[in-house]
Amino acid sequence: MADKDNLAETPVDRAIARIRSIYGSWTRDTSLTQMRRDWDAAFAGYTARVARQQIAARGVDGEWIVPARAPRDRAILYLHGGGFRMGSMASHRDLIARMAEASGCRVLAIDYRLAPEHRFPAALDDALQAFGFLLYQGLKPKQIALAGDSAGGNLVLATMLAARDRGQPLPAAGVLMSPWTDLAATGASYESRAEADPIHQRKMILALAKSYLGEEGDPCHPLASPLYADLTGLPPLLIQAGDREIVRDDAVMFADKAKGAGIDVRLEIFEGMIHVFQMFPDIPQTQEAIAAIADFLRKELHIEAGEPAK
Repeated sequence: MADKDNLAETPVDRAIARIRSIYGSWTRDTSLTQMRRDWDAAFAGYTARVARQQIAARGVDGEWIVPARAPRDRAILYLHGGGFRMGSMASHRDLIARMAEASGCRVLAIDYRLAPEHRFPAALDDALQAFGFLLYQGLKPKQIALAGDSAGGNLVLATMLAARDRGQPLPAAGVLMSPWTDLAATGASYESRAEADPIHQRKMILALAKSYLGEEGDPCHPLASPLYADLTGLPPLLIQAGDREIVRDDAVMFADKAKGAGIDVRLEIFEGMIHVFQMFPDIPQTQEAIAAIADFLRKELHIEAGEPAK
């Protein structure tokens, strides 16, 4: 007879259990290297029909993830999450591959340098190098979109802001999944969603921020926390977040500020969803979210469905 508790489990419950099983295997003696290996192993593999090619993007390790018939004159630069401390191309390959396949666009994923070995702005410098690499390959800025989740969403915005401040052209658009925009963690959801969020708490978020910034780092620096930046001139943005996550208001507050700056921004809050739920293909809302991302990217990059490679 089937276990009644298992029957009652939802896909979100199973995703939460999966994450907690990783955290639960760690002790005070577990090295950061082992934590990173465990995280990558837990999310390894992919099911989307894509080709892969390892490259070096101006000294930054990267990987092209290419769906069938993807045009060669369009690209997405993907910046993974992990609190600037974990995560890699390996841990996010499935999410990236599903996004690439749905949008019909090739994706360049990179392994930017992680904290605490490499503090701010090392990760941002690597993201800028990768963006420069795509331009060097002959792509025009309007043929490139940036996408990222959590800390990677932070880097998407910081890359755009840094490029703008240097007088460089900006990409066509940005996709942000559960973006971490405020390293000072001031949003009301850090309290109002504390019980609803099964994974993160404000103390943990602040510890990750300190790891990234260092003891004397400023959590309100506009390139570390894009919420505090002048957002003038940013391209269209699609922002998705889950209603259960404590960083929900990082997305909400940023979207409000972006709209106030005249930016074309679309905010989607998914009821009952956790942080970066898009990483879990078994969650039904993930399909809806990825479809919305794909529609947005095709529109902003002018990719027709089934467009042949050029």
